[in-house]
Amino acid sequence: MSSTRFQALSELHQRQPVKVESHGERISEFFGANVFHYFKMREHLTEDAYNKLMECIETGTRIDRQTADHVAAAMKEWSINKGVTHYTHWFQPLTGSTAEKHDSFFKPLSDGRALEKFDGSMLVQQEPDASSFPSGGLRNTFEARGYTLWDPTSPAFIVGNTLCIPTIFISYTGHALDYKMPLLKALHVVDQAATAVCQYFDKDVNKVSVTLGWEQEYFLIDSSLYNARPDIAMTGRALFGARPAKGQQLEDHYFGSIPERAMAFMQDFENESHLLGIPVTTRHNEVAPNQFELAPMFEEANLANDHNQLVMDVLEKTARKHNFRILLHEKPFEGINGSGKHNNWALSTNTGVNLLKPGKNPKTNLQFLTFFVNTVAAIYENADVLRASIASVGNDHRLGANEAPPAIMSTFLGGHLSSMLDDLEKNIKAGKMTPEDKTDLKLNIGKLPQALLDNTDRNRTSPFAFTGNKFRFRAVGSSANCANAMIVLNTIVANRLIQFKKDVDARIAKGDDKDEAILKELQRLIKMSKAIRFEGNGYGEEWVKEAAKRGLSNLKDTPSALKVWKDKNVQKMFETLNVLTHEEVHARYEIEVETYIRKREIESRVTSDLAINHIIPAAIDYQTKLIDNVIGLKEVLSPAEAKNLSKTQVDLIRNISELLNEMKLSADKMNAEREKASKLDLEKQAEAYCHKIKPLMDQVRDASDKLEMITEDEAWPLPKMRELLFTR
Repeated sequence: MSSTRFQALSELHQRQPVKVESHGERISEFFGANVFHYFKMREHLTEDAYNKLMECIETGTRIDRQTADHVAAAMKEWSINKGVTHYTHWFQPLTGSTAEKHDSFFKPLSDGRALEKFDGSMLVQQEPDASSFPSGGLRNTFEARGYTLWDPTSPAFIVGNTLCIPTIFISYTGHALDYKMPLLKALHVVDQAATAVCQYFDKDVNKVSVTLGWEQEYFLIDSSLYNARPDIAMTGRALFGARPAKGQQLEDHYFGSIPERAMAFMQDFENESHLLGIPVTTRHNEVAPNQFELAPMFEEANLANDHNQLVMDVLEKTARKHNFRILLHEKPFEGINGSGKHNNWALSTNTGVNLLKPGKNPKTNLQFLTFFVNTVAAIYENADVLRASIASVGNDHRLGANEAPPAIMSTFLGGHLSSMLDDLEKNIKAGKMTPEDKTDLKLNIGKLPQALLDNTDRNRTSPFAFTGNKFRFRAVGSSANCANAMIVLNTIVANRLIQFKKDVDARIAKGDDKDEAILKELQRLIKMSKAIRFEGNGYGEEWVKEAAKRGLSNLKDTPSALKVWKDKNVQKMFETLNVLTHEEVHARYEIEVETYIRKREIESRVTSDLAINHIIPAAIDYQTKLIDNVIGLKEVLSPAEAKNLSKTQVDLIRNISELLNEMKLSADKMNAEREKASKLDLEKQAEAYCHKIKPLMDQVRDASDKLEMITEDEAWPLPKMRELLFTR
């Protein structure tokens, strides 16, 4: 056995669960202890400062310097009392992860003494170096200036000895260089659009908030095995590895008993999450071996997104303490399920109404249908944009792989609601509606069940499914920043609601009463968007053919999906709604294409390195052992006996030679194609990596996996799939 693999397995067998410290008998005793939440602000701020801060949070008004100084002083006092020595503006650049630069509260004085300083100017704005963050051409590399600006709607929190202040990140010219700023803008525009539509039904509604409940899937592998797999360490996934005899086919891991080491890790992780005010409530085994899932309670979308970004960091740090490594890649192991991050999305009013939950009477159900149908119509009108929002290297491996939604965007509503929409489409009269027509329709609408959850099924093959009181966007990748999908979803829904109100108001101006105008416009939208509704098996080839007949796009890979950002109508929508400028849309397109290229380039280079420097030499060593055996047989036995007895070895030697040749030729072709691609522009590079280099990577892997199955186990240099997935 190779020394690296042997050492990794030896370390693994010595593992014991790490003891988890308790923070109290009840979670409620320490939940949010490291968060400067509103009730703590009230304790530390004057009444005037607190009220001004709340006004800023609720209305988006600019915070004045005096109030900022009060808040900064309160934050400093609270955090220093908890052992904090540094602060950082915590932001979400377009790398997909979070960023932070720590500064000390400590300030020396001229007389040799020192004090802790933190004022409003330090709270509200910082100036980190922006030169090395992705910008998509929004600024020159030598123009390094960028600004982080405090987001008071997301509370500050403590990690270690550092006070973390959630912020947006913008360029010197004011362009967004992060995910948070456009997310906040998208949430604002959907609030305005939804509130305007709510006025048809309830004049007391003056604010609509987006709620988000994410579900995070991940893999755990032992750190020693992780360190012995350069491909996993550098790319997040196993680029090599023959499938083990037992994978997930027995379905015995799903919701099974959680292994002891994994449970210790989960308890520690949950403790850390609860200290940070993250309402994690669910944990369980997922379908694949060593795959798990966690989920929190629903929260306002901006805070929920911050919490998911923070959770991914806490997962990684906690895993290391327990001699594990977290894999958030969408498809870390071939042949078993990958990981997603389901985004459960809903709209709620300041009056406490979930706009995607049927009510108790025709009026509330007409309101429900209004937001429900407009959401479905928004998906239909902008399916390609929604697909682009979840495009990534990792998701290309996962989508449509008989485990996750296909790349074709569609909505699943359930039989009950689909039938009702079909009835509405047919039964609304084209001309003026009589009182009897309106009464019949309202009676039917009033029959919508209050607990629709039992009338809809969780169609695991649907990218965008309705599940009773919310829509579940299942196609988001496990490593993604939720904000990307949420920016798009909220923008397209806002755009549709704005148009809906214009169209309804136009009908009213022509003589229809309000309810009649709403019903007729809903009927039009139901008919228009019917093609996006699909109740069947999204995994089947039949759906691919059916979707093509319906005119739905099937953008199977990231380079194809991202091209929608170049569409002038798409750019105009984001710019008109003030979510992203034309320049910001183009920048994001360039950044995402470049990210795709760089990740594929890394995968290709690692594939070549492991194939040529690890796997081929190991196979040759085993082949040499077989050759020595054949030579020995010929020396000991008669020619006839040696010929008969050495046939197996000779066949193996020949088979190994063929696979070695195939692997080397494919690796050489792959390297040559990568060299050619480097001379192309971004878009053509991405296509080359997708359609030329990736298939050659697969050929290298195929030859390697076949070699693994015929090479002596002790000679194989890399931990195998059975060791990565079935060791605790």
